[in-house]
Amino acid sequence: MKTKLIEYLNQSEKTYFSFELLPPLKGHTIQQIYNSIDPLMDFSPININVTYHQEEVIYKTHKSGLMQKQTVRKRPGTVAIAAAINNKYKDTIVVPHMICGGFTKEHTENALIDLHFLGVSNLLLLRGDAQKNQQYFKPEEGGHSYTTGLIKQVTDMNNGKYLDEELLNSSATDFTIGVAGYPEKHIEAPNLESDMKYLKMKVDAGAEYIVTQMFFDNQKYFDFVKACRNAGITVPIVPGIKPIRTARDLRLLPQVFNIDIPETLVKEIENANKDKAAINQIGIDWATQQSKELKKAGVPVIHYYTIGRPDNVREIAKAVF
Repeated sequence: MKTKLIEYLNQSEKTYFSFELLPPLKGHTIQQIYNSIDPLMDFSPININVTYHQEEVIYKTHKSGLMQKQTVRKRPGTVAIAAAINNKYKDTIVVPHMICGGFTKEHTENALIDLHFLGVSNLLLLRGDAQKNQQYFKPEEGGHSYTTGLIKQVTDMNNGKYLDEELLNSSATDFTIGVAGYPEKHIEAPNLESDMKYLKMKVDAGAEYIVTQMFFDNQKYFDFVKACRNAGITVPIVPGIKPIRTARDLRLLPQVFNIDIPETLVKEIENANKDKAAINQIGIDWATQQSKELKKAGVPVIHYYTIGRPDNVREIAKAVF
């Protein structure tokens, strides 16, 4: 089996299945992760992505009335989870997410060294979201402000260049670099043209493939791919799909991800009259049709956002793969 995801993306002999999972909350065991993965292994996923969210800052009030700042990590880090998945599911490529937020360059380098030692050689690099107490993203002091800086650090290590320039006989890493793309633009971008410019910068810096944000209208994806090609972006572009599960998604997803939900889908969900099972099935049916059209169009991979709940994605995969 190949160990580099980009090799599968470039050969494009068929459309592969892949998915992303959310690490469990602190206090849970690794078995919860396996329980999210095992139902989907029947469809031979080419890769499993592991998300990461930076530590949160909270303020607690003591009896004295003074406020104390505390940093809380609610979920385990991706290095340990990636190692566990890499060990248990040997025929599937694990792709940990690495973000700028909450990391200094030294922390990033140490995490990359650990992943390299563990034989994990595929990454998805992201800036990450602002913390809940921040209006705008603020990097860690000594960290990266933008994904392009993080990409450059990884490509430097791929060339044997570490932060300590006095290191002698340093070994080069061999990471494949993926980045995110936004068919309906990043929430902070003023327009699609500006967002495309920054995406091109990521590719020029060393990104080898793109995974898109979720979308519910395939034309958004096809238009995005065309715009990328017109901008000189030639790397593989993997569509990301998330099936709607609840009526709450109609409000939450556009708010959080700056995406449109087609009126036809909205009406179907509203007509279900808050029937949870019916809404879940509507989400499955819609994502299934999306997937069939994307597969017919010859996309290299269809990537599903499971949020750690595999049941609806399993139903889609049964119909598509």
